[in-house]
Amino acid sequence: MIISVTNDLNTDQRVDKVANSLLDNGFRVLLVGRKIRNFSAPLISRGYDCHRFSLIFNKGFLFYFEFNIRLFFFLLFSKSDVLLSNDLDTLLPNFLVSKLKRKKLVYDSHELFVEVPELIHRPIVKKAWLLVEQFCLPRIKFAYTVSDSIANYYREKYNINMCVVRNFPFYQQIDVESNVNDKKIIYQGAVNKDRGVDLMIAAMQYVDAKLYIAGTGDVLSQMIDYAEKLNLDKKVIFLGQVPFQKLSKITQSASLGLSFEEDTCLAYRYSLPNKIFDYIHAEIPVLISNLPEFSSIMNKYDIGMVLSSRVPKEVASQINTLISIDRNNILTNIKLAKKDLCWENEQKELLSLFS
Repeated sequence: MIISVTNDLNTDQRVDKVANSLLDNGFRVLLVGRKIRNFSAPLISRGYDCHRFSLIFNKGFLFYFEFNIRLFFFLLFSKSDVLLSNDLDTLLPNFLVSKLKRKKLVYDSHELFVEVPELIHRPIVKKAWLLVEQFCLPRIKFAYTVSDSIANYYREKYNINMCVVRNFPFYQQIDVESNVNDKKIIYQGAVNKDRGVDLMIAAMQYVDAKLYIAGTGDVLSQMIDYAEKLNLDKKVIFLGQVPFQKLSKITQSASLGLSFEEDTCLAYRYSLPNKIFDYIHAEIPVLISNLPEFSSIMNKYDIGMVLSSRVPKEVASQINTLISIDRNNILTNIKLAKKDLCWENEQKELLSLFS
């Protein structure tokens, strides 16, 4: 089996979990991604094989064009019984090779790719990706995605039956006593448009704690400048890209996890970010946006709060409440959620699809 993704492999927890689950169930796995010039760290040792393309272009149309051409010929001349495409930006070469070589194709949709905020004001680019989606998706037999909302969207649009395989971590016991409530707040994930990172930073003016931001993205430099403008450079710590094997320890040392995606596009409205489950598995409470998939988790497990406002002072009030509570008062709920929302349970749906 060949699994393909456009990132550099080091920070993609979902793809790593999928690869290991398939490896443990008898598949030979090769994971294909890219090496980002002057950025990618050496690959961390894994039980399956990996291959990364060294590309000339790192972003934009030329990157996607180069990557897809390279991936097409790599797949065409590689031996594999099954192709697993992650997201729309790897789908076309996988689809074409699956038809040419009569191989089985599985599609993993991590998000509503054509509805992300980065494409809202780029109609030509959005149309190009939409054409790829319209060409490929109705012809795909095996597919899965990360939330019921996205599965329903694709079912109504293309009459495609997508399974739901949510991005839960593996269940792991942690040392709660070492998880000291020392007023650290964590945001892990992309520092991109409409992720609410600016709101987190603004709220820190009224919070006696430190905010750690683990991730990079399109607006990272603007967020660093914004924190400095508000004289918060000592309270808002930018960690950059952190390998997922190390990130869990950082998250476990926090008092609160944040996820503030804005309801500016369907991709965010229907999203169910893995960071929420990483916070749950680190056994810390969460403060999350009032979006459908987010709220359903909160309504079922009561593991923190949903944002009641996007005004910085009011957000700060909720943050202050959550970092001041006795962790034991909410830990029972978090542990119940952790037991239910783990990869050991969720991978059964994945394996049933591949069987």
